[in-house]
Amino acid sequence: MKKLPIVAIVGRANVGKSSLFNCIIERREVIVAKEAGTTRDSISAIAHWRHQDFRIVDTAGMKNPEDEFELTIQDQILEAVDGADVIMVVSEANSVVSDEDRKVAKMALKSNKPVILAINKSDNTDNARMGRFSRLGITTMIETSTKQNKNIGTLLDAIIELIPKTKADEPDNLLRVALLGRPNVGKSYLFNSLSKKQQAIVADVAGTTRDINRSNIRYENRDIEILDTAGIRKSSKIEKGIEYFSFLRTISAIDQADICLMLMTADELNVGLDQKIAGMIKDAGKGLILVVSKWDAVEEKTPYTRDQLAAQISHTFDFVPWAPLIFTSSVTGQNITKIFELVTEVENNRKLRIATKDLNKWLQNTISKHPPAGLKNRMPKLNYMVQESDNECPSFKIFGSSTKFIHWSYRRYLEKNLRYVYDFAGTPIQLWFIEKHVAHRHGQSPTRNKEN
Repeated sequence: MKKLPIVAIVGRANVGKSSLFNCIIERREVIVAKEAGTTRDSISAIAHWRHQDFRIVDTAGMKNPEDEFELTIQDQILEAVDGADVIMVVSEANSVVSDEDRKVAKMALKSNKPVILAINKSDNTDNARMGRFSRLGITTMIETSTKQNKNIGTLLDAIIELIPKTKADEPDNLLRVALLGRPNVGKSYLFNSLSKKQQAIVADVAGTTRDINRSNIRYENRDIEILDTAGIRKSSKIEKGIEYFSFLRTISAIDQADICLMLMTADELNVGLDQKIAGMIKDAGKGLILVVSKWDAVEEKTPYTRDQLAAQISHTFDFVPWAPLIFTSSVTGQNITKIFELVTEVENNRKLRIATKDLNKWLQNTISKHPPAGLKNRMPKLNYMVQESDNECPSFKIFGSSTKFIHWSYRRYLEKNLRYVYDFAGTPIQLWFIEKHVAHRHGQSPTRNKEN
């Protein structure tokens, strides 16, 4: 993609930066809450206004760091400002001009870049009181309100006057890869390793990531977007409010992704929640790769440790035997490039199309070796099959009679043999059994009469 102008949103905590961000991109990309400090990572997205594109970055609230973790967050804000073409300072209309506001304004003006002051939450504010914000020294001041959508267009007009006219290239069949797993299994470490930059905050504190972080990279002429997500915890442990919305963002990431990397650590295997997450990915029809992270932290490894753990994991995830398994370390860089190779292979497998003639030859050979058993004197008969062309997950319609009597074990037999002949590693397969006489009724389409 082309290098787009960057607009960084900065300000003290809880002045409505994330609300402005969501309002500008016209979707709920960042979690918004009354609690101060909701945003931790620098979240970016492409905004469109008057046939012009730019990248807008939402940052955490600026304040004096109390620990090393908070210092990392504040350093990330400075990095966003350094890389920006325009800086939007946000203050709150209904509060006094604080020392933190002055500190933010001073930092922005010191950068010698164009600065805009958005006086946010100006729902019912007396214009005469707005003069106090002139003390911050920022010439361009605009009153805004996300609740009333007040002056958002004016704010965007001011932004595009300060940036070069650039239009983003439309991603060509962008491949989206989501990183999923429980909290603190190394998702953000892996995200930064794959992105080759410190975009997501990394700490030993579980639950550091709350929003979906995105990074666009190019691997062997393939455009890939990596999505880093919040850790999924047991439903009983998900707190109301911000953590709940983080969980919803993670579920949304599964829907957006083409392929999901399910992370687990070598020192904590056989966790039921890991199986649940993998099941969610399978049910969504997405590609799946099992990733053992933090492999460098495993002590006393022998030449057989990896094989022993692989067998253990294979048994735990026996419901997705087609999912590739890889051991990685973001610290040493072990198998980081191999992940891209696996992702590319899985994508190719998901796009595999089989000629109808070859499918039916396979079907007849498979049935002749082991015909389906019947129930209640009704013998299922499978006549022919076709592959769906408009489904991202490899899907097949098998037409026949008495198909409702086909046992689940026979479905598994068909899928296992189909995978043996054709390479569908890394992706689930959908088999639809359709009654032939129903499918060919007058005025009905076979694709609309899927009978499971």
